[in-house]
Amino acid sequence: MSLSALLAAAPSPEPGGSLGEAAEQAGNAAGWVEENWSTWLNTGLRIILIAAVAVVLRHLVRRALSKFIERMNRSAQAVQATALGSLLVNAERRRQRSEAIGSVLRSVASFLILGTAALMILGAFQINLAPLLASAGVAGVALGFGARNLVTDFLSGVFMILEDQYGVGDTIDAGVASGEVVEVGLRVTKLRGENGAIWYVRNGEVKRIGNLSQGWSTANVDVQVRPTEDLERIRTVITEAAQAMAKEDPWTERLWGPVEILGLDTVLLESMTVRVSAKTMPGQAVGVERELRWRIKTALDEAGITMVAAAPDEDAAGDPTAGMAAPSAYASATSPQSLAATPIPPPNIAK
Repeated sequence: MSLSALLAAAPSPEPGGSLGEAAEQAGNAAGWVEENWSTWLNTGLRIILIAAVAVVLRHLVRRALSKFIERMNRSAQAVQATALGSLLVNAERRRQRSEAIGSVLRSVASFLILGTAALMILGAFQINLAPLLASAGVAGVALGFGARNLVTDFLSGVFMILEDQYGVGDTIDAGVASGEVVEVGLRVTKLRGENGAIWYVRNGEVKRIGNLSQGWSTANVDVQVRPTEDLERIRTVITEAAQAMAKEDPWTERLWGPVEILGLDTVLLESMTVRVSAKTMPGQAVGVERELRWRIKTALDEAGITMVAAAPDEDAAGDPTAGMAAPSAYASATSPQSLAATPIPPPNIAK
């Protein structure tokens, strides 16, 4: 049977049937929209409300944190304006510390608010969040293992700043480097060494910190004189020199207590050592020690008391022949060892 015959035998579509199907489909679509429009409206309004609340809350929290940081800076500046406060408060240190704390708090607040809003919006779309949270947890663990040094640096920096272990202007010993703190960051601390070099120390590498600028420092001076000198006269001369130093500027501010003579530290056959100590401002111990040595040396010279040099360390000197090798028996050609080691000559077979 040919294709033309099949087409002729097939019934022709009625125009009314296609219009009816279209009308039925349009009615079904309208009914579906009518049934679900309230759900769409509720979902849309819920998403808009969540986003609006998140944005407003984030703005309010960040603004409150900024005002809190500004209030901290103003209080530090007010204290620094006083005579005593200028010695105890470093405005730049307080400013950098407050800015770092504010940056951390603002970042954490933004992450928590926006992250919670994103999860609530996904929940409004009826999306199962369990696989997403599980994937995020696995990705976080992988990222933590891959960038564990970076994470360690940031966490150590956050705790250093929050605990105020050190700040700008402090002189610290961080183990791997020492010097004056120039900048404190969440990942790296910048130090200026004694020779002017800038050291970049990762916060995660700092295992212990010695802050030489908090509380007070101690200046210790050892005065070595001959053992035949009068100790009471030495005490009087040193006390008068220390009292004169404490009455002059700027030492009257750098000395936080009277200069004390602790007594004899060592007594040897050729010298004896008198230990002198004083409590000073943080970070001023080296300068006070130098000035105290200068004044004590001048006062002893005027009093006719001669200072002696330090006795050499016998342990450090050691035996001068300790590094020499023992004489070898093979150095002499006539020794039994050399004769025993001499190769045997081959026999003379040509006769």
